[in-house]
Amino acid sequence: MATVAAPAPAKGAVGSTNPAATAAGGSGGRGGEKALELSHAYLELFEPSLDGSLDKPGPRLGQIDFQFNPKELTMGKSASWAREKAKGNGKAGPPQYTGPMPSKLSLEMFFDASGKQDDAVVQRVKALFACCTPTEASLKQKKASPPWVMFRWGKLTEFHAYVSSVQAKYTLFTAAGLPVRAICTVTLEEISGDPPKQNPSSGGLVPRRVHTLVEGDTLAGIAYREYGDPSLWRAVAAANGIDDPMRLRPGSSLLLPAVDELASGTPANGSRMPEVVRGA
Repeated sequence: MATVAAPAPAKGAVGSTNPAATAAGGSGGRGGEKALELSHAYLELFEPSLDGSLDKPGPRLGQIDFQFNPKELTMGKSASWAREKAKGNGKAGPPQYTGPMPSKLSLEMFFDASGKQDDAVVQRVKALFACCTPTEASLKQKKASPPWVMFRWGKLTEFHAYVSSVQAKYTLFTAAGLPVRAICTVTLEEISGDPPKQNPSSGGLVPRRVHTLVEGDTLAGIAYREYGDPSLWRAVAAANGIDDPMRLRPGSSLLLPAVDELASGTPANGSRMPEVVRGA
């Protein structure tokens, strides 16, 4: 993981909708120098893509402004390697490169309302938490998905991402117990790559997303998060050739096709759904 040093925190207007601001100062400097422009960081929110695209989000939803620019950013990139077990051999098998992993960005957002002592901090934290829940539009389309997010600040490299985690630490309260200061740790994970290319003659199911099973996953829960309808778990099981939904193997990949393909039981080209992963 690489840490990107950033300028010292710069205070911005609470609730500002303007992503850029001009630093205080006059234009009467030597030689008529212009006042330095201070770029303020913000998270831009979009509706998730509802057509399966991985590079074009839906309509813009708004933004969450940083009250203070972050003092540092932690960015990470890794590669995926597979290594076959070498039975009866004293050495490990040779690694095989399987592709890049998505970029990750971790940062802290500092919010302070100790001056006004209102609920501004609570509302900012709620807005961040909402980035981890499906949007209303995606639920109506039965393609449940949280909003897509893009971190913007100056000329930093941008990528479409989703918020994988938010942790809020309240550090100051009013006499009535209202939080008026908080530090939020936010982690973004890149939404990258195109769906796997499909041979038109192969008759395979075109995935819209692949989910890696973890301990505690259930098909009903996955169906709700992905499509907004837990009853679609049977169709997900059929699409993946799962006979026993109670025996899901953590680490296995689960193919999540488009909701219309689940409803019909066949991919768009009319062929049968292939067996992709089976519970062990």
